[in-house]
Amino acid sequence: MADNPNHPEENDEPKAGTTRRGFLSQLTFAGAGLTLAPLLGAASTKGSEPVLAAAAAAEITTVSLTINGKKHLLSLDSRMTLLDVLREKLSLPGTKKGCDHGQCGACTVLVDGRRINSCLMLAGMCAGLEVTSIEGLANRDQLHPMQHAFLKHDGFQCGYCTPGQICSAIGLVKEGHAHTDAEIKELMSGNICRCGAYQNIVAAIKEVQNA
Repeated sequence: MADNPNHPEENDEPKAGTTRRGFLSQLTFAGAGLTLAPLLGAASTKGSEPVLAAAAAAEITTVSLTINGKKHLLSLDSRMTLLDVLREKLSLPGTKKGCDHGQCGACTVLVDGRRINSCLMLAGMCAGLEVTSIEGLANRDQLHPMQHAFLKHDGFQCGYCTPGQICSAIGLVKEGHAHTDAEIKELMSGNICRCGAYQNIVAAIKEVQNA
């Protein structure tokens, strides 16, 4: 049968190279291969089922923590932060999770009296140290002076950042570095108040500082 000149696609051989759609498809498969390669390479065979290498599994460790004066012996994922331990393991939700990147200060607690971002500290690093969260500041029904000052000067609005602000303020006063309003603002700048209660926070800190 003669070739039909009006329908060359029925007779032509595939052209060299590839179409745009084919090229994009190849890129997709190549990207998937690069993503899966480390996982597949880490897999080993147990019987007939592939399993991930032991390095991919979480390491469980036993940690002794002293939180608000109480000792706790906990089995934890070694990658767990102090913030997540407080909130998820010890039911102490006063310490807030804000940015979870150490930039907002909502998660500030005191470790041996020093203010730290608990979202950046691994719980295992606190073994043997004294951790104080917002729940551990009051003495039964007697508020900590800084808590009382925040209430007196309306140092909060929505209250979400307040636990971190108070813990940071206590640490600041203990450090003894801030003597002027400008210094207080500078050294409290790691604690963000989205409601803008900064002037009242400074007033509360100054009252405790001068007491």
